[in-house]
Amino acid sequence: MAFANGVADFRSDTVTHPTPEMRRAMADAEVGDDVYGEDPTVNALEEMVAGLLGKEAAVFTPSGTMANQIAIGTHTSPGDEVVCVDRAHVRNYEHGGAAANFGVAFRTVPTCNGVMTGDQIRGAAAGTAYHLPRVSLLSWENTHNVSGGTVVPVEVMREGSDIARSMGLSIHLDGARLWNAAAASGTAAADFAACVDSVMFCFSKGLGAPVGSVLAGDGDFIAAGRQVRSRLGGSMRQAGVIAAAARVALETRERVHDHHTVAKLLGEGLATRYPEAVDATSVVTNMVVVDEAGLPWPATRFEAALAEAGVFTAFIVPGVLRFCTHHNVEAADVERVLAVADSLD
Repeated sequence: MAFANGVADFRSDTVTHPTPEMRRAMADAEVGDDVYGEDPTVNALEEMVAGLLGKEAAVFTPSGTMANQIAIGTHTSPGDEVVCVDRAHVRNYEHGGAAANFGVAFRTVPTCNGVMTGDQIRGAAAGTAYHLPRVSLLSWENTHNVSGGTVVPVEVMREGSDIARSMGLSIHLDGARLWNAAAASGTAAADFAACVDSVMFCFSKGLGAPVGSVLAGDGDFIAAGRQVRSRLGGSMRQAGVIAAAARVALETRERVHDHHTVAKLLGEGLATRYPEAVDATSVVTNMVVVDEAGLPWPATRFEAALAEAGVFTAFIVPGVLRFCTHHNVEAADVERVLAVADSLD
């Protein structure tokens, strides 16, 4: 369903509008004070998430960044380091939250697709004795945003997590688009979650809810995480109003397959025209990345021409445009993108 104003917005899957079903659920939501644990809609959502992911408990948060920050703050102590890929969201896109909030730094692993190997994890976590910082946490990201929505295979996560555990690390999964990873790989979300001690995902990205994320783990971890949520200002009152929309998004999660179909259509269309700029085989979830180096003209020219045609996209890193599909773009919008591309040749 495209936007009513005719705009096709591929900048992110965070731009979606709530569906009519979500709006009805929000209007009808039974609510209470969540700080007192009395919001039945929030409680039911948290129980549902914990059951789906095979964890003991879960906590509803306003944003994915806050869910990640809660996990980092609960797993670590000031002065610790966290192992992650070099272009991880927790390191690059959370405004230095780990350092500012918890005195935590990152020890990064270079990758081209967001996939860390077991040997890389072992090497990054080694050498923590004597006067060196303690490495206390491994953080995965699945799907990996900057790589264009790539999926880290569950067997890779399982092997790397086993190594990390043997070295005394806790393990977190930034699963902002976890359900995209599950849909693309055929791996159950609970199987990804079984590789880690804590896992978060966003209701407001691929699932299309207007707001909200969730963090899951064992009971003691989530109890401690609730205290960190409060410290960060994330405790909410009658949050059932937004939790109701989040539950609809989760219950209708199979729609992400449609988003992947639209992304594949776009990727194939652009790759046919610009094979050096777009690798159609790398389009596995809801993102298509276009490398300026393979285009016959500056990517900024493409971006501007699209905007003039009512089609929005954005640079994910300098020189790389990202198109992100969601429930408010459709196949007809892909044709609009391709028509603009053809007009520039």
